[in-house]
This record gives sequence, structure tokens and C-alpha cells, in this order.
Amino acid sequence: MSVPDAHLSDQRPATARVGFHATVDVRWSDMDVYQHINHARMVTLLEEARIPWLLVDGRPTANLRHGAVIADLHVKYRGQLRHEDGPLDVFMWIDAVRAVDFVVGYEVRARGASLDTPAAVVASTQIAAFDIDAQRLRRLTPTEREFLVSWQRV
Repeated sequence: MSVPDAHLSDQRPATARVGFHATVDVRWSDMDVYQHINHARMVTLLEEARIPWLLVDGRPTANLRHGAVIADLHVKYRGQLRHEDGPLDVFMWIDAVRAVDFVVGYEVRARGASLDTPAAVVASTQIAAFDIDAQRLRRLTPTEREFLVSWQRV
């Protein structure tokens, strides 16, 4: 990897981060008939990448696993990714934070590809906080907002 792990860590100040880095394994079943990663599977791989960043115990955003909805999703393919490219390197950051939602940006590259290499996949996901019991959107808490804002690219 061309970027030191510490540079991607949430232990670094926000101004010194590139983004959160996760690796995701590519399964044989993720491939389509042309031996590329299938679109629906790519969406699942993006989800798997953001879970350890946003939804694990100890994160201020962990409560979102009990109530969040995907409001919008964009995936742009700029190159091919195949089974042998895995595990994939996924870099994530926050593009925007609003009252009830936020936007996650993604760059996906083959294992070990330099950050100077154009990403094979560029994506964004708008995620809205949701109150399951009331069946309506809810405002992000100040703690959730603060954590999300700390990952915004400036």
C-alpha cells in the first residue's frame, strides 16, 4: 500500500487523513459471466467496507445499525475488477453531513494499488438516520455529527 496505515487511521487528526481504509474479500460468487465483479455484489462489498468504520461497537455512529436507510446510491465504473484483484482496497470519507443524513464517498482499487492509480470504482451512498419505532427519519445526534464531520474531506 502506498499510504502508511497511520495516515488512514482515525487516530490521526482529521487534517492528516486520506480516509478510512478497509479491505474486502472478493468471493467467486461475486463474479458475473464476463468475470467482472457483478454490480449488485459491488454494492454489497461497499456495504461490507463501511461496517467496520461506522457501525461497530465503540463508534459514535454504531447506533445507526439499528436505524438507517440508504436514500441514494451512485456507482461509477472506471475500470475492471476481477476475483484475482482481491481483497479490494476501499477508501471512504464523508462528503456531506446534514440534519438527518450524510453522504459517504468511496474509491475502490485492486489490492495494493497506489492511491495515485485511478480508482476502478467511484461511488457515493446517502445514508439517513431512521427511527424504526416511529417509522420516520430522525436527526443525527451531536455525537454522530461530530464523528462524521471529522471524516469530511476538506
